[in-house]
Amino acid sequence: MKKVSLALLVLGLSIAMVGCGANKSNNPSTPVQEQNNTSGKAAQTALETVKASGKLRIGTEGTYAPFTFHDKAGKLTGFDVEIAEEISKRIGVQPEFVESQWDSLIAGLDANRFDTVFNEVSITDERKAKYAFSDPYIVSKAVLIVREDNTDIKKFSDLKGKKAGQSLTTNLTKIAKENGAQIVAIEGFNQAVDLLTSNRIDATVNDQLSFLDLKKQKPQVPIKVVDTASAASQSAGLFTKGADDLVTAVNKALAEMKSDGTYLRISQKYFGEDVSK
Repeated sequence: MKKVSLALLVLGLSIAMVGCGANKSNNPSTPVQEQNNTSGKAAQTALETVKASGKLRIGTEGTYAPFTFHDKAGKLTGFDVEIAEEISKRIGVQPEFVESQWDSLIAGLDANRFDTVFNEVSITDERKAKYAFSDPYIVSKAVLIVREDNTDIKKFSDLKGKKAGQSLTTNLTKIAKENGAQIVAIEGFNQAVDLLTSNRIDATVNDQLSFLDLKKQKPQVPIKVVDTASAASQSAGLFTKGADDLVTAVNKALAEMKSDGTYLRISQKYFGEDVSK
């Protein structure tokens, strides 16, 4: 009996040890380390990041009147600037403008130097493939601008072999290239006008609203529009892909601005009309 009892005891202990080993491998407390490694805090969304920082970083030129420029006192202002300021306020953050040449704006967005670009960025299929846009807030047309005494260039097709002052990566430059122009790189509309009036370029394909604003401010500038593109372009805020909640918040702010008359007030200040349609 003792031998049998001893054998049973040894067998029971063995089973218990095996059981403990099995329980150890299935113990819910064991994989905590793994859980901590795989269920870390979720990354913040674009909107959460902006709200956590308390600011919306906005890429803009600062040299493209009337959209983004410096007034006589040196303050950054303009149509796009005021729109972006109002959007920031409605989101609940402060606007922080980061000025850069046009050709560096998209690269700056890629490098996370800012959260968005407000600089009359035209919506194109090529850009939509890589970036996200807000709802459009500007509708305009491309125009062909020459000196008042120029009689050789009367339409876009006359640009063939002529020097056109253009910012290199804009859709306006694409129009000039498609019509055979020799592209002279510029930093913005103001430089194009300077080169044009000093006879260093023959023309510039630029924005109709920029031309109208310039002639309103300086009617004596000896330039004229000789042709206008048939298709209008829409411009919007530019964002990186994946910033969906930030884009939604911006669109909500834009809709509210249009509904309560804020957008129209800003638009009339710079253009005398609603430029969203």
